[in-house]
Amino acid sequence: MPTFSAHDGTKLAYHVFGDGPPVVCLPGGPMQDSAYLGDLGGLSAHRQLIMLDLRGTGQSAIPEEVGSYRCDRLVDDVDALREHLGLDRMDLLAHSAGANPAVLYAGRHPERVGKLALITPSVRAVGITVTADVRLETARLRRDEPWFPAAFAALEAIVQGKATDDSCQAIAPFSYGRWDEAAQAHQAAGDEQRNDEAAAVFGADGAFDPDATRAALARFASPVLLLAGEADLNSPPPAMAEFSGLFPHAELVIQPGAGHVPWLDDADRFVATTAAFLG
Repeated sequence: MPTFSAHDGTKLAYHVFGDGPPVVCLPGGPMQDSAYLGDLGGLSAHRQLIMLDLRGTGQSAIPEEVGSYRCDRLVDDVDALREHLGLDRMDLLAHSAGANPAVLYAGRHPERVGKLALITPSVRAVGITVTADVRLETARLRRDEPWFPAAFAALEAIVQGKATDDSCQAIAPFSYGRWDEAAQAHQAAGDEQRNDEAAAVFGADGAFDPDATRAALARFASPVLLLAGEADLNSPPPAMAEFSGLFPHAELVIQPGAGHVPWLDDADRFVATTAAFLG
């Protein structure tokens, strides 16, 4: 397992899958072990995937300063990895909450990013609002699923501010295009892979400046892919369309039937789309 030192001396780990030109991959969670990404459904057959374990997650060390978990400060870790790999420019892929440090990096260091692939991305860094109505409308696409009544009731409780301790677990099926054994195992593993202390700091005061980030992304000249899941409550297509509009050269692809983990829902379609973009 290769490691490198962040600028503050924290030892960070990354995992390498496949051969060819590298793509640096940032996991979501926030602050979840990169193991849940696997090899992104076989994308490693097309490009070498460099999976970063963010500080305090996976095989990376816990930093001395808890405040260094804040999203804007993770940008320096991404650049330290680029330097360690000896890359002047790198292609960058980010999933879910990992899209936040990815777009902050693109805004701060645009000359260092070749292509940017955002997979079912979080919108916190750019200040897009996902309304309760949009989430509920997206959820209704799954109305014929046997688990739908209980999951939808839990979702309604969440958007109404009446969530219970069990509500988040109850809506887990909405994250996947198929709530089968593979999805259930993926979900269960993910529950054990997140650093909750780090996640609490990730979005702390000062982490995001949406207006500044939007202004920076409007000048970002490199190609961008936003891949959305048709049935993804976290990153629903209307919000992804708004997100893609922040970039001068962005392509929005909506994967049919997919939830928040599109490489698990339909690996062939996901890999075909992402590999075609990355080249």
